Amino acid sequence: MSGMSVAAPRWSRGAAALIGVLMGVLGVLLVPASPASAHAALVRTSPPENAILATPPAAVVLTFSESVRPVAGKVSVIGPDGKRADTGKPNAAGKTVTIPLRPGGARGTYLVSYRVISADSHPVGGGYSYSVGAPSATPPTAKAGGGVDAVVNVLVHVAKYVGYAGLVLVVGPVLVLMLLWPNRLSRRGPRRLVWVGLGLIAVGTVAGLLLQAPYATGDSLTQVTGSDLRDALQSQFGTVNVLRLGVVAAAAVLLRPVLAGRGGPTDRALLAILGVAGVATWPLSGHPAASPLPAVSVVADAVHVASMAVWLGGLVMLVGFLLRRADDRELRAILPIWARWAALAVCALLLAGTVQALIEIGTPKALVSTAYGQLVLAKIGLFAVAIAVAAYSRRMVRTRLAAAQPGRLRRAVMAELGITAVVLALSTVLVQTTPARTAEANQNVPPPSYYTATLTSALYSLQVDVDPAAVGNNSVHLFAYAPDGNPQPVAEWRASASLPGNGIEAIDIPLLKITDNHAIGEIRLPTPGDWRFRFTVRTTEIDQATVSATVAVK
Repeated sequence: MSGMSVAAPRWSRGAAALIGVLMGVLGVLLVPASPASAHAALVRTSPPENAILATPPAAVVLTFSESVRPVAGKVSVIGPDGKRADTGKPNAAGKTVTIPLRPGGARGTYLVSYRVISADSHPVGGGYSYSVGAPSATPPTAKAGGGVDAVVNVLVHVAKYVGYAGLVLVVGPVLVLMLLWPNRLSRRGPRRLVWVGLGLIAVGTVAGLLLQAPYATGDSLTQVTGSDLRDALQSQFGTVNVLRLGVVAAAAVLLRPVLAGRGGPTDRALLAILGVAGVATWPLSGHPAASPLPAVSVVADAVHVASMAVWLGGLVMLVGFLLRRADDRELRAILPIWARWAALAVCALLLAGTVQALIEIGTPKALVSTAYGQLVLAKIGLFAVAIAVAAYSRRMVRTRLAAAQPGRLRRAVMAELGITAVVLALSTVLVQTTPARTAEANQNVPPPSYYTATLTSALYSLQVDVDPAAVGNNSVHLFAYAPDGNPQPVAEWRASASLPGNGIEAIDIPLLKITDNHAIGEIRLPTPGDWRFRFTVRTTEIDQATVSATVAVK
């Protein structure tokens, strides 16, 4: 009876704490996502939005802030008659998506709609219109969006949290079992915990792979096709997550002797290598892979994830096993070592988190004006509370009160674990939120002010963009197309600009070949006026033609 009277309150407190943590976690995960979930900014279009062109362009060119991949069937140009004006598949080359158009388009307004997958695996969608000759009624076709089905969105968040939780239940417990676990204590409970963690990683990864298809297309779960799943598996996201499953399978083989206490140095070394490879799959399939400094971001995020797993996983072992089962002598030996581990993990978290924030946020304004920055601030606030609780626990260890009063330390560690679980949920939301640097770029995209035109010759048509067509530095984009509208491979590009009215002779424009039919160049225009641009395109050893255009520079 006395045992029951003591156990019941403890069980009640533990259940209440667990329910509180789960409510906090689910509350964070189920917060409605922002409608603008794009993780890449559309920085320029050709033709520009609302432009009125004298002649039909040979193609529509979309340029984003990072590399993108078109979603099959989700990129189109609709003509004034409501029919498709594009032909063939859109061509993606890094940050640029080219949509070839049928030659001889009708006069009127055209609607461009697109949905692409950014380099960090998140969908980007939208649309705009331009006109040929004169505006007309906008084609009655809805623009493609970057939205995600509500059910799919929630499940994606849950799958990511399950994967993170599994990582916590593997990394920290394995380290404790290998280096801190007393020989006299049974390993049965911790072993089960590790296997559960490994299973959670596998379940979260498989769920993420299956959900990536409707997440990318914007469809519901019932609308997913085999080709959608194939595209998801063949993407970088799919490759990285399949690699993670391979790491899980290999780790399952190596963990058996280690968890039983029989693993040798070779087993531990191989597990360490697998651990590094497995942890790296998280940043490689998310924001860090698409950051301005991908190598730095990937390393920082991997350190961040690993430190989190060591810290939280160690706390789970303390609360679930060591503070319950270890005696005073064992706790006096274990707790100081764990305190040092926790301090190192926290320092690594702070350093890696600072590096990530500097890269992903960019400016102080973005820290407070974007959803990503606000989530980071919330995470910092909760993290500070967790650090304060951890400092209290560390003080107990230093003053040797922990071994004498394990129940008091256990309550502090449970509070620390609960707070960090919510921090982990915030991290899950962060990886699905547009980075502040991109959100700010989306807000600051200037209105189009550049020149665009399609110049024709007997050999080819040349789509020319001069951005911003103003005094100062200007970018020149050239796209060559054959008479049938297909991309025209170019053997040599030459370009120049002159202002005869002001006595400025031709200035050569250095051009860099991007693809077979796309070249770019930079030129500084010193004064306003009607500048004459000349472009010579050689398509074979002997075939070439020159076209020219007059660009009003302001």
